Amino acid sequence: MRRFLLVSLALCFSALATAAATLDTITKRGTVRIGYIADQAPFSSVQPGAEPVGYAIDLCRKIADEIEHQSPQLKREFVEMTLAGGFDAVENEDVDLLCGSITVNLKRREIVDFSQPIFLTGASALLRKDSPSYLQALFRTEPAIHAVSERAATNVIGMRANTTTAGTLREQLATQESTTKLADFNTHEDGLKALEDRRIDAYIADQVLLINLAKRARDPSSLSVGDRLITHEPYAIALRRNDADFRLLADRALTDFYLSDEFLPLLESYFGAEAPMLHTQIIMQHVP
Repeated sequence: MRRFLLVSLALCFSALATAAATLDTITKRGTVRIGYIADQAPFSSVQPGAEPVGYAIDLCRKIADEIEHQSPQLKREFVEMTLAGGFDAVENEDVDLLCGSITVNLKRREIVDFSQPIFLTGASALLRKDSPSYLQALFRTEPAIHAVSERAATNVIGMRANTTTAGTLREQLATQESTTKLADFNTHEDGLKALEDRRIDAYIADQVLLINLAKRARDPSSLSVGDRLITHEPYAIALRRNDADFRLLADRALTDFYLSDEFLPLLESYFGAEAPMLHTQIIMQHVP
């Protein structure tokens, strides 16, 4: 029994030592691998032949700058990920940071750790201005400006697969009798097209993503974004578990940037008039 306990203890310490070596691994490799989700503008997006851009990408670059203080001439490698595979990639050490509109929750924290919050939002709906009245009432506080369709609704709500919002809605519908069906889409662009083609009545996602998505519609004036939020979604950068030193490095880099004169202009470049309110929210949530 004593030998078994000693072996188990040794294996435990070995696992912790391996997991806690993120910075050492990056230093030996000479490259920090930054994973990103491609269709999460304005947080992370990419054009063919170019490096990814976005608010979360810029914050990941700030963390890379902090790493470079300890590892001069550090290279940055961007790795496109799917949302479903991104957390496994962090856990398996395929990427060191995962950037995008990534919500923190307990289920995901079983796989990865997270930096301090980088953004706060919630889920709402992208609607056609003639979407059925029950959806207008559910997601909008003001009456519809255009005539609302009174024809039979398709009773289908779309969302991106593998998101926290999708999981929440499925759990809610499972506890009640409802004729509403949920349709999964691989990308937000696919969901937008389905809404415009009237194959779904609404598309659910985080409000900040919907605002950006609506601008890319064939006719943005025919759509509206709900102003009621149905979930609370704190975003953060995903990191490897069991590495407090690396998380401290990431949080230190973010805190220094939040308190700098550069942070508000960055928010303005991505979120316009909402920037001052967002600045206050994030400052209140950051690690002091």
